[in-house]
Amino acid sequence: MAISVGQYLMQRMQEWGVERIYAYPGDGINGILAGQRKNENRPCFVQARHEELAAFMASAHAKFTGTVGVCMATSGPGAIHLLNGLYDAKMDHQPVVAIVGQSATTALGSQYQQEVDLQALFKDVASEYCVTVSNSAAARHCIDRAFRIAIDQRSVTCIIFPKDIQEEAAVANPPQRHDHALSGVGCPVPFMIPHKSDLTAAAKILNAGKKVAMLVGAGALNAQDEVLQIADLLGAGVAKSWLGKAVMAEDVPFCTGHIGLLGSKPSWDLMKDCDTLLVVGSSFPYGEFYPKAGQAKGVQIDIDGRLLSLRYPMDVNLKGDARQTLDALIPLITRKTDRAWQKAVIDGVKEWWKVVEGRANTDGNNGLLNPERVFWELSPKLPDGCIISADSGTTANWYARDLKIRRGMMASGSGNLASMGAAVPYAVGAKFCFPQRVCIAVTGDGAMQMNGLNACITVAKYWKEWSDPRWITLVLNNRDLNQVTWEQRIMMGDIRFMASQEVPDFPYARFAESIGLRGIRVEKPEELSDAWDRALSSDRPVVVEAITDPDTPTLPPHVSLEQAKNFTETVIRGDPNSAGIVKQAVKGMVQNLIPHSDN
Repeated sequence: MAISVGQYLMQRMQEWGVERIYAYPGDGINGILAGQRKNENRPCFVQARHEELAAFMASAHAKFTGTVGVCMATSGPGAIHLLNGLYDAKMDHQPVVAIVGQSATTALGSQYQQEVDLQALFKDVASEYCVTVSNSAAARHCIDRAFRIAIDQRSVTCIIFPKDIQEEAAVANPPQRHDHALSGVGCPVPFMIPHKSDLTAAAKILNAGKKVAMLVGAGALNAQDEVLQIADLLGAGVAKSWLGKAVMAEDVPFCTGHIGLLGSKPSWDLMKDCDTLLVVGSSFPYGEFYPKAGQAKGVQIDIDGRLLSLRYPMDVNLKGDARQTLDALIPLITRKTDRAWQKAVIDGVKEWWKVVEGRANTDGNNGLLNPERVFWELSPKLPDGCIISADSGTTANWYARDLKIRRGMMASGSGNLASMGAAVPYAVGAKFCFPQRVCIAVTGDGAMQMNGLNACITVAKYWKEWSDPRWITLVLNNRDLNQVTWEQRIMMGDIRFMASQEVPDFPYARFAESIGLRGIRVEKPEELSDAWDRALSSDRPVVVEAITDPDTPTLPPHVSLEQAKNFTETVIRGDPNSAGIVKQAVKGMVQNLIPHSDN
């Protein structure tokens, strides 16, 4: 007896190696769901609380496993809800396939209920491939192309299944004749390195440089050994983009940490003083944090030629896989005997960590926790091999500056889209992929109210299936959309706009308890160490609610004259929190100035 197109879809995805689908049901995909049931729930249906969360989970799946993430939604509103998570995957160059339902072909064009022009809706986010399956004989090649293109182009693709097509008898083996396509499974990953002449030109520049800086991003995650090796040969300092946090451990002495507004002073100094720049797998967007044009000779490695020489005018552009290209480049590099530059970088990094520790250990206003302290206390307790996801907002700053990642850990978040509300569904997706590893989401109260609470309900539904139940969400409860508040002050010179910035209080820890998780509320610095110990040894998932000071500034590594002027204007104009922000800003800046011992 012939199987339906819905069941064939499931079987074909199994051939592509798909193990789970992050989804939310609806009658627009009932034919697919029936096929999944008949296929004994293979691939496994993971029920998110909202289609946006399903798409975020699929994006995280792709980031943490290196394989295709799959999300699914019904027609109309369900399909629309996928968009934010899909754009996250697209902008961070992750392979995700979206499967969506559509009104029956017999109703299309009649303004039928929930009929939306899905081809137009997904035209941009799935620009590499978006197709409506209009005949059961076309299902095979539509599925195969969606997966092959997602893998090959590291992007989002979309397959639209009208309701009646889902229920039709599948044509597993279309006829090999005119007006049909007969496709196959598989997408080999090529060996991709630049021409030898380009490698030689790059090596000439790097060998001539006396002060080499490196910037590494997510594209270098598969080349951690090679990045370390070439940095050692070049006597370089290595800065990281936000998405590149896991490329190099923070215990590497010449790792300067992150770059940008949420970066470190050593990374700022590295770019300001270098004469040569090697960028590997990064398209960090903010030009003001690169060397001044003409200051440094540049070499860039990226697998996507469209991203070469985009942020800084490079002298040599190398299109290729990061690991394979570095493997080919390293034999051409002469080890630098003069290590003065790297020693200066190492000394700057040592001093910076003392500054970070000093800032973390300053007190918050009015007895509230310094948020930086919350992260600083967690850092040495991070379990080996843990997976960390960070949200947009001030948590992104403390994650970047205070968490010392070690080799073997993974870490990510919504990078180029920088969407709020991604961290908790990311941690859920990570846990499904790696149930034996500890997964930790760090988020703020705004993002937690936006998406995180719902994602916790998904955790409550599934956590007993995980081999290791430890899954933690940290939420900074400061009753403020804090990152935007500080941007209003520092970027605009404006005061805090209470109507837009104030977040209602919510009992996050008690909420966790109410759905069968563990909730830990922390109000005092002396409670932090024990709270983290309890969370990391818990027999069930945990929400750690930290009551933090909204006046703790996210000081950039270098304060420009304009930023200082804007901050001064904010105080003069009478920001509602003027006294608190001045007090905390002074504390932070003092840590930059006072001498720190080595103890």
